[in-house]
Amino acid sequence: MTMERLLDLLSDGSFHSGRALGEALGVSRSAVWKQMQRLQELGVEIYSVKGRGYRVPGGLDLLDQAHFTALLSEPARERLAEIAFAPEVASTNEVALSALGRGVRSGLYAAEYQSQGRGRRGRSWLSPYGSNLYFSLAWRFSAGVAGLEGLSLAVGLAIKDALARSGVHDIKLKWPNDLLWEGCKLGGVLIELSGDASGECEVVIGVGLNVRLGHDQKQVIDQPATDLVRLMGQAPARNELLALLVDELVAMIIRFENAGFSSLRERWQAANAHHDKAVRLIAGAHEVRGICRGVDDSGALLVETDTGIQAFHGGEISVRAQE
Repeated sequence: MTMERLLDLLSDGSFHSGRALGEALGVSRSAVWKQMQRLQELGVEIYSVKGRGYRVPGGLDLLDQAHFTALLSEPARERLAEIAFAPEVASTNEVALSALGRGVRSGLYAAEYQSQGRGRRGRSWLSPYGSNLYFSLAWRFSAGVAGLEGLSLAVGLAIKDALARSGVHDIKLKWPNDLLWEGCKLGGVLIELSGDASGECEVVIGVGLNVRLGHDQKQVIDQPATDLVRLMGQAPARNELLALLVDELVAMIIRFENAGFSSLRERWQAANAHHDKAVRLIAGAHEVRGICRGVDDSGALLVETDTGIQAFHGGEISVRAQE
């Protein structure tokens, strides 16, 4: 609790002396210093100036479950059986999977920090504390695994729609799960599912969205990345943005359940980051080169090669523009 209270005190972005912080928390100055070290390990940017104390540049906009729930639309609130926020988790996807294991039919799970956040193909997802958005939706589908083709593309469209409502436009979608702005990664989706081919299945939709990336954080990402601060000129209110995202996602999931991906195909085509461009598809040691021709009604990627147009489904495939 001390760390959470400390973050509340630092959230205004002003300088606070070690003595004042210690008095407010009922701990020693050395205990405050140790907590500052821990916050830096979690990715919080701390300025320390002798004689002035500590501050978080720009302050912190922490998630508030009660505030978020009040902002959520009534249809979304009614469809989510459980909402849970946490300061720190290993992975919000793991929390959502655990909830499904407990019998929860639908739920939203968000955290300020993930110690083991992950993306596709086993990659780690950088998750500094209180800077970005990391959340997962747990959902039970009755159509079976076979009916979930194209779900990650539909999720990307929902996030794009929510960002447009926030004033962020020109977002492109990279098959099957990335959001790009001018070729730089803004966010990603990781879907995990289990169940029968034709019966009920359990799905976790994990979303990571860059809101504010520090300079040091951008340096350790293995591809060009951007954040909403750059796109908007300032950091959006995270609770309000998360409510917009969840509203759009719940509405999109319901639409997807009823009509599948085919009804969304043309909209996704219009946002395709690689539309009619030369691409490389990499799957392990295997590589395919060709021209991206969009997706079919199931969400499979269509690539025109020397032998004609081939359809590629999800899995361990990486798509890159040809240099």
